[in-house]
Amino acid sequence: MSPPPTTIPNCSAEGPRAPDGREVPGLGAVCHDGAMTTPLGPYRPIVRAGDFLIVSGQGGIRDGAKVDGGVRAETTQAIANLATLLESEGAALTDVVKTTCFLTDMENFATFNEAYVEAFGRHRPARSTVAAAGLPAGFLVEIEAWAFKPV
Repeated sequence: MSPPPTTIPNCSAEGPRAPDGREVPGLGAVCHDGAMTTPLGPYRPIVRAGDFLIVSGQGGIRDGAKVDGGVRAETTQAIANLATLLESEGAALTDVVKTTCFLTDMENFATFNEAYVEAFGRHRPARSTVAAAGLPAGFLVEIEAWAFKPV
C-alpha cells in the first residue's frame, strides 16, 4: 500500500527553500506546492524558464497511489496531472507545445494514443514517444511537457 499523499515541503513562490530558509539553487522560479503528491525524486514538478513552463514527467498517480486500469487509465491520469500543474501557473493543456512520452511497451502505443488524443482534444503539440525499459513506481506511461505561457 502506498503512503498517503504529501505536499512538496519547504516550497515558496520563489522556489524551494532549505530548512533554514535559504533558497535552494535550481532552474526557474516556480515550485508547485498545492495538492499534487511529492515527486518521486529530487526535482520540482514544474518550473518556469522565461516564457516556458516545463512540467516534469507525470505518471498515472492519484491520491498518492498508481491508478488501476492499465495504459489508458495511466495516460488519462498523467495528462490530468499535467493539466493540474499547468493550471497552478495560469496555463492550460492548450498552451503545451511539446510532450515527451515514455511507454514501457510499444505494443501499448495504440491504446496510449487513443487516450492521449481524448485528453488533448483538437490540440496537437509536437510529441516524441519512446520506449523505456522501466519507469518509476511501476508506471506503464510517463509524460513530460513544455508549455509556452508568456509572463
